[in-house]
Amino acid sequence: MADLSTTYLGLPLKHPVVASASPLTESVENVKRLEDGGAAAVVLASLFEEQLRHEQQAYDHLTTAGTESFAESLSYFPEVEDYHVGPDRYLELIRACRAATEIPVIASLNGVTDEGWTGYARQMQEAGASAIELNVFYIPAALDVSGREVEDRYVNVLNAVKSAVDIPVAIKLSPFFSAMGAMARRLADAGANGLVLFNRFYQPDFDLEKREVRPNLTLSTPVEIRLPLLWLAVLYGRLDGVSLAATRGVHGAEEVIKYVMAGADAVMTTSALLKNGPDLAGRMVAELEAWMDQRGYESIAQMKGSMSQLKVQDPSAFERANYIKVLESYRLDYPTVV
Repeated sequence: MADLSTTYLGLPLKHPVVASASPLTESVENVKRLEDGGAAAVVLASLFEEQLRHEQQAYDHLTTAGTESFAESLSYFPEVEDYHVGPDRYLELIRACRAATEIPVIASLNGVTDEGWTGYARQMQEAGASAIELNVFYIPAALDVSGREVEDRYVNVLNAVKSAVDIPVAIKLSPFFSAMGAMARRLADAGANGLVLFNRFYQPDFDLEKREVRPNLTLSTPVEIRLPLLWLAVLYGRLDGVSLAATRGVHGAEEVIKYVMAGADAVMTTSALLKNGPDLAGRMVAELEAWMDQRGYESIAQMKGSMSQLKVQDPSAFERANYIKVLESYRLDYPTVV
């Protein structure tokens, strides 16, 4: 029987399959169902920077209303730094999940600036979070924002949170950097304990009847593994001490196997669990184990990175040479005239 254990962010996991942030991880009951269903760890549904900012603004409004006329009334309120700012429910969710489960519980912060994150990240640690995942969802729509400024924003967010906590911190990236490898190296040098590849940008659609911009959400498909697979394979073995997690397109054991062979320490899934239920995680693990046993693999460690750029016979297959091969491999289904 193969050893499926792995380590992610320094956290020992029974196997690589992790439930990522989704509506399924918004309650302790569902997190318990995910553990019972076979998930090795869970990433809680994200707490958004806008929620923290809203709480702060609401408090500031309440504590300053009318004080321009009665300055002494300021003394009736605690100082802002002494006030417990932020949605308490999220901290209670962390505490409840840690008490009810035995698997690692990773908190998730979603935002784009380093303001207001530091204190709340510390509270997440105090509530019992095993680690923190930073999900930096940012579309630089301003035409005067440079690529370097975008990169700086990611690093600043990471630095702010790392300065506040002792638990591991992973950062969930988008693939839209001009030099993805250099960005990964910069985040590693800044102290990231892990990189999660990649964030799905939920891009808007148009409602032609109402002539409005509307949100658009579709669940992932297995074809989406290609881009994360490429960069996992390229980064594996090149970022000392940094865990790699794969996310996007994981619907069965096949995607788990490919991601691990590319170099992933953990493989995260959301859409498949939303569509098929928490028990799917256990089925993925059983199929993974059966596949490994049939092919003589003794452990996840033996498989990990075996198809990375460092290990394959033709490393150029991950670069421009593969572009040519892909184009040459396509065949039309109908005759053409030359």
